[in-house]
Amino acid sequence: MDIPVKKLHPAARLPVYATAEAAGADLCACLEAPVSIAPGETVMIPTGLAVEIPAGYVGLVFGRSGLALKRDLAPANKVGVIDSDYRGELKTALYNHGSAVQTVEPGERIAQLVVVPYLTANFTETDQLSDTARGVGGFGSTGTR
Repeated sequence: MDIPVKKLHPAARLPVYATAEAAGADLCACLEAPVSIAPGETVMIPTGLAVEIPAGYVGLVFGRSGLALKRDLAPANKVGVIDSDYRGELKTALYNHGSAVQTVEPGERIAQLVVVPYLTANFTETDQLSDTARGVGGFGSTGTR
């Protein structure tokens, strides 16, 4: 599938799959200088890119496991949603979960973009839902083991 990508900044780097079987393409920070993120702080990191996700698909922006594990940095909203009609710059709000200041360098891989098809549901109001074995149980009701 071809996805048009517009560079909004000359230093922007196109999304790249790190391996042949990777589901997510890496998104890189498009910065003029390093950006520091204090513990408990969220900073919006630009990519310098806009994309044209095809109709019937959605771009999902996930954190990178190494960034979260090694540096305590993860997207503040956990998963970003890029709708097919959005044409603005892709940005990632990185949150510092740790106790030390973290620095994001220009060109550093900050997130990954996964493009998947989706279905649009028709929501219909009702007074009754069908019964299931689970019922209304939630929030840990099925146990931990």
